[in-house]
Amino acid sequence: MGLDAGSLDRRISVQRATMIDDGVASVLGPMAEVGKRWAKKTDIGDAERVRASAQGQELTTRFIVRSDSLTRQIDATYEIVCEGARYRVTGTKEHGGRQVGVEITASTQPDQAS
Repeated sequence: MGLDAGSLDRRISVQRATMIDDGVASVLGPMAEVGKRWAKKTDIGDAERVRASAQGQELTTRFIVRSDSLTRQIDATYEIVCEGARYRVTGTKEHGGRQVGVEITASTQPDQAS
């Protein structure tokens, strides 16, 4: 079972903090792009989105991407940028079977959502 190429209709930027030397130790620096992938984006339901926005809560989005050496290593240290919105990765899991796809769960603040 593969992923339908037509469903992967969003271009996402996969980003991770770079390590910088502050003169004493290596510390996390700014986020930098480590790759781009085609993804399927699924937001939570509209009614839930309106309630979450009204309460100032985070919104959850799921991205499905093809499984590869980059997407299999994505964890909570990564961020996804899609259509100008920045999403913090909160979790990942296998999608569609072994090494077929990766489902990335991510969240953003309501004022950043697309």
